Amino acid sequence: MLDLTYDAPAPKVIAGATGDWELVIGLEVHAQVATNAKLFSGASTLFGAEPNSNVAFVDAGMPGMLPVINEECVAQAVRTGLGLRAQINLVSAFDRKNYFYPDLPQGYQISQLYHPIVGEGEVLVEMGNGLARLVRIERIHLEQDAGKSIHDMDPAMSFVDLNRTGVALMEIVSRPDIRGPEEAAAYVLKLRQIMRYLGTCDGNMQNGNLRADVNVSVCRPGDYERYQATQDFSHLGTRCEIKNMNSMRFIQMAIDYEARRQIALLEDGKSVTQETRLYDPDRNETRSMRSKEEAHDYRYFPDPDLLPLEIEQAWVDDIAAKLPELPDAKKARFIADFGLSEYDASVLTAEEENASFFEKVAEGRDGKLAANWVINELFGRLKKDDRDIASSPISAERLGQIIGLIKSDTISGKIAKDVFDIAYTQNRDPEEIVETEGMKQVTDTGAIEAAVDAIIAANPDQVAKAQANPKLAGWFVGQVMKATGGKANPAAVNQIVSARLGL
Repeated sequence: MLDLTYDAPAPKVIAGATGDWELVIGLEVHAQVATNAKLFSGASTLFGAEPNSNVAFVDAGMPGMLPVINEECVAQAVRTGLGLRAQINLVSAFDRKNYFYPDLPQGYQISQLYHPIVGEGEVLVEMGNGLARLVRIERIHLEQDAGKSIHDMDPAMSFVDLNRTGVALMEIVSRPDIRGPEEAAAYVLKLRQIMRYLGTCDGNMQNGNLRADVNVSVCRPGDYERYQATQDFSHLGTRCEIKNMNSMRFIQMAIDYEARRQIALLEDGKSVTQETRLYDPDRNETRSMRSKEEAHDYRYFPDPDLLPLEIEQAWVDDIAAKLPELPDAKKARFIADFGLSEYDASVLTAEEENASFFEKVAEGRDGKLAANWVINELFGRLKKDDRDIASSPISAERLGQIIGLIKSDTISGKIAKDVFDIAYTQNRDPEEIVETEGMKQVTDTGAIEAAVDAIIAANPDQVAKAQANPKLAGWFVGQVMKATGGKANPAAVNQIVSARLGL
């Protein structure tokens, strides 16, 4: 278990006409497993292929076709479970979830209801200001995705694309531990971050590779504590599920709307009906989709075509030994090894690619200075140019060279920005730029003294003002830097100006 040292943030409270209400939220996150083939067939999982081109006979529900488990899908689920500090179940089993959908040719979905591959785990969701929520994971199970019905290509008929049918999903089911819209979005973001580090899901929400079903209910203050003490869900109120949320912003908006809708019903003396709802972002409202089904409505039974899945502890241990450093551990190491602030470490570890780039820049150099340049100069420029770190025009090695030139007093921080701009736009070596462009910092105190003396001699009135108010000495520093083309060592200029003015 995690060593939780943070205080949990206060629950979201909504004031109603009859008093305060608190939100209770649980999420079922559907993460597409990062594999080249589907869960039970060899069909490709490539996104954007021609409709119905990535479909094997098994996916199409052809008679006599038997599913064969994809071992890599199992391994990816195990990796995800280990990354969430969860129990890995050495024996699991697949069940048939029976329902008809036009884009589910078999007439049932192969899933895991009774014996999931991953059991209880937990995620630490940081909320800023030293606050965090520990969200418990109830289970992770493997299941097939359905296809996609398309309704906007013809006014009189719908089309079906079966490319997604049979793609492996991990359904990550949380406990009702989330207490507000912002926490819900932060939780999904943290799951996404961990899985991207692990390489088990790319987290691309636009492509449908990460979706969330959001369960929302409201209760009176104190009822949640009663639920924790008794594990009696009746204290939490009737929940409604909002299906297929694929945007962090929409998740927050949908939760806020749904909570207020339920509160309005309850305060009007009505009851909340347990049901599945859809969120309409254009109208910012949820609407009823269907009554909430229970497990028995789907007539679950063990899939007769698949034997129980048995894995060995040695295999799990081998996967665990090869796990990469995960975000929380990397962040803690950056703070300890490089002396970074918690904020800077969080920014740098948000994506594994960014963290790796920073480490190359900082290797053998000033970590704080490296972090400042990566976050402020590089990330700022990449965002302006709509680029990511993988397409950065300046390499980590070259940005590291600039850090080294600053620390050796070869160039000043101001000159370094010019060097960075040239290296970024012209793909040139920073050390070569400094040499050929004559950008070395002036450290010769004799040359600096001469410049200071010339400025002082030409501005006697300004001298008197500075001697009366030492804060005005900065004017002389600026003039000297201007006269030397920004090449004078700022520290030396400040020291000489102060000495000459008798400050």
